[in-house]
Amino acid sequence: MTIQKIAVCFALLCSFITSTFAADTPAPAGNSRRNVVIFVADGLRSGSVNALDAPTIFGLRRIGVEFANSHAVFPTFTMANGSAIATGHYLGDTGTFSNNLHSGYPVYNSGNFGKVAGTVTPFVEDDQILADLDDHYEGNYVNEESLLAAARNAGYATAAVGKLGPAAIQDVSQLRPVNQRFPVLQTVIIDDRTGQDSGVPLPPAIVAALTAAGLPTTAVARNQPAGNNTTAGTLNANLGQQQYFADAFTKAILPTFVQHGQSFVVVYWSRDPDGTQHSGGDSLNSLTPGINGPTSRAAVKNADSNLAQILAYINSDPKLASNTDIFVTSDHGFATISKHEIDGTGKAFTASYAAQFTYKDSTGRQEVNTGFLPPGFLAIDLAHALGMPLFDPDTQIKDSTGQRLYAPVDPAVPQQSATIRQRPNSGNGLIGASGRILDATDAKVIVAGNGGSDLIYVPDHNKQRVKQIVAFLSQQDYVGAIFAENSYGKIPGALPFSSIKLTGASKMPKPAIAVSLKTFCLTPGDLQTAVHIADSTYQEGQGMHGSFGRDNTFNTMVAVGPDFKSSFVDSFPVGNADIAVTMAHILGLKLPAKGKLTGRVLNEALKSGADKVKFQTKRIDSEPSAAGKSTIMLYQQVGRQLYFDEACYVSPRGPGQNPCR
Repeated sequence: MTIQKIAVCFALLCSFITSTFAADTPAPAGNSRRNVVIFVADGLRSGSVNALDAPTIFGLRRIGVEFANSHAVFPTFTMANGSAIATGHYLGDTGTFSNNLHSGYPVYNSGNFGKVAGTVTPFVEDDQILADLDDHYEGNYVNEESLLAAARNAGYATAAVGKLGPAAIQDVSQLRPVNQRFPVLQTVIIDDRTGQDSGVPLPPAIVAALTAAGLPTTAVARNQPAGNNTTAGTLNANLGQQQYFADAFTKAILPTFVQHGQSFVVVYWSRDPDGTQHSGGDSLNSLTPGINGPTSRAAVKNADSNLAQILAYINSDPKLASNTDIFVTSDHGFATISKHEIDGTGKAFTASYAAQFTYKDSTGRQEVNTGFLPPGFLAIDLAHALGMPLFDPDTQIKDSTGQRLYAPVDPAVPQQSATIRQRPNSGNGLIGASGRILDATDAKVIVAGNGGSDLIYVPDHNKQRVKQIVAFLSQQDYVGAIFAENSYGKIPGALPFSSIKLTGASKMPKPAIAVSLKTFCLTPGDLQTAVHIADSTYQEGQGMHGSFGRDNTFNTMVAVGPDFKSSFVDSFPVGNADIAVTMAHILGLKLPAKGKLTGRVLNEALKSGADKVKFQTKRIDSEPSAAGKSTIMLYQQVGRQLYFDEACYVSPRGPGQNPCR
């Protein structure tokens, strides 16, 4: 496409958007209840939005509210931020501390969905896992009411469509099993598992609408191989699956709501660009182009096209367009994965204990490049440092009597086998355990491996062991920041959980330590070139998130509609925890809160609000560790609201400097 054609297309787009969301269009007579669409482009970096790759979002920035100082919550993972977007609460209240977390019991130990007791570190991007957690934790493991639940209870039609896990968490209490199976939900949920035995059932009216629209009632599968250390991953965006989601949204769900005269609150969660950036094959074992290659750019365009289709449907009915507010966000940013380099020079490499072994799969193929970090390296390193055995909670074996056990892990064995693993399958680890599958684990330490950051649990709350672990982390070359639960007191090298709002009203087991892995930029100051160490099954050169770099906390946020200002750049700190609170304010809904870690109404972005808010930029330093380094966090504050910019583990510099760059 030529520059001239791009300019013409962008001009047409701006004209389309302006006509769709005219600034002074009143609500239609007889219907004072607004409609709300929340569109989440998973993993969309703010710097990836441009007129060529994301013309729709780029256009919305120009004519709506551009949130130029936006923030994800930390840890910067999908389900963590999904819970914040859903409820308006920070993670200390929702308990969704990450994508992999410690459940406090072996999932499915009650027999839900006909399954047997499994892992104690589940990956919660799974509807059945979410349902089982609900069942275990009194019907709603998140412990807070979501925007969709409040809207549903107030008589709105509600739906969540898109990525498995974060779509369903938007109304997670609906998932609680009845007779160990999913009930038929009032909120419509369509995701990767729709139409499968493991999927959430659809209401008959939506099944009929899908059929009438010529759409299957089983979701299109995602076809994006991740590759391995010798075979590149996908070279295609997630086009087919997301086209199905967009069609289901605009040709079945929204038309059904409109035909029945129902006001609606709906969420569309685009897998792209996240899924493609994770699995992309443009940069195998190389930090360049990393996640800036053509495949990742196609994924950005894919998400943007889904949004354009949704806007086109809404614009097809002027009354609908004039009464619908659209909020676009991303759950987090992204970075290119390093499994070897620990800075941007290309000359410094990790000295991790785990990186000293040769890892082979069950066929004898070397599955981790020599000197690279394997999945689960933190669990391996920590078990070695503590002198304790390591088990994989995600892999089960049987002993000679047929009893199921968690598989032991030993990096020194020649290769993976049926009875022992060289590394944890997904990066999680039980340290100091017996390997038995118990309702209350006997592990002394649990590592939930997640990618750009990991969670460490100490079930017996041994303060000395927590301090020992922090001291160990303080010596590792891949560590980027360390945080410890407040009850353990001040620990040199670590900041308290309260500083990042991880201490609240949650019912879920609380980690003792959250460790962000090291982040650096290949071009200093350019977040698009960000790289971070990742405890992940993905390869060097693919993409990951979860760390505490500004590349991960800087997401994309835009709003447009009858209640939002036009052509307004909001330069004040905002974040994902503010979305549900703001939309509830617009709708006149009350979100009952059990915890106090809530977001704020973004009044400055609303037509009725003042243009400015007072805020401060701040820094907090931990006590130095024995190595002379501190965890330093930079953040912004509006009243009691905290917005986390970045954190790093470095030798402190003067208060007027940014030590993280």
